[in-house]
Amino acid sequence: MKETNALKDQLYAEESDHTSKGLQRRNFLKLAGGGLAGVALLNFASCNKDDGPDDMNGSGFYFGSGDIAILNYAYALEQLEAAFYIEVANRPFSGISDLERTLLTDVRDHEVAHREFFKAALGRGAINSLEFDFSAVNFSSRDSVLGTAKVFEDLGVSAYNGAGWLIKDEQYLLLAGKIVSVEARHAAVIRDLISNGSFANSEVIDSNGLDVSNSPTQVLQAAAPFIKSKVDVRDLPTY
Repeated sequence: MKETNALKDQLYAEESDHTSKGLQRRNFLKLAGGGLAGVALLNFASCNKDDGPDDMNGSGFYFGSGDIAILNYAYALEQLEAAFYIEVANRPFSGISDLERTLLTDVRDHEVAHREFFKAALGRGAINSLEFDFSAVNFSSRDSVLGTAKVFEDLGVSAYNGAGWLIKDEQYLLLAGKIVSVEARHAAVIRDLISNGSFANSEVIDSNGLDVSNSPTQVLQAAAPFIKSKVDVRDLPTY
């Protein structure tokens, strides 16, 4: 119980710190005015549990159980996004505009802040740093980079939405709600860069006007081609 309370305290402190330093670093959406049409989209398809790679239940980095497993799940996804945007910033695609560079740098900073937030908050309960495989991404191509960013952002939003009801501690849920609101802004601005004015459509908004959600199993299977490290999610709550 002491460890759980300590983790909560650290989560709240870290969240406050990152909110002030990282997540509000710039007025992100004010810059999202320009965008160009046309992008080669990667397909993100929800999969059945039996479709996943074998290593998702193997002897890899153990996520833990209960809320800790869900936090490690979020940490893994934030690692993925941070690693991707670091590559984007280090290897800007051909013809990148100043606006695009600014926006993508902002997104990178947010994702790094999210990653470090979960790492610090989980402490000894955190999984190790994962290795990723971005060989399918052509970082010199705007279409490839923005198409992949769109997949990751949509996936991230659906992941938080889909895991929210599995979280037992309502204050963890509150923090997840704050982070998903940032991820949704990322998704909107990436879509706007791809096609100006198309910040959301039926791919991500259902007939009730709500964001789509996906189970942890579906999300990990969709992300699996990019995750090089083996992970052990046998006790991760899912459905």
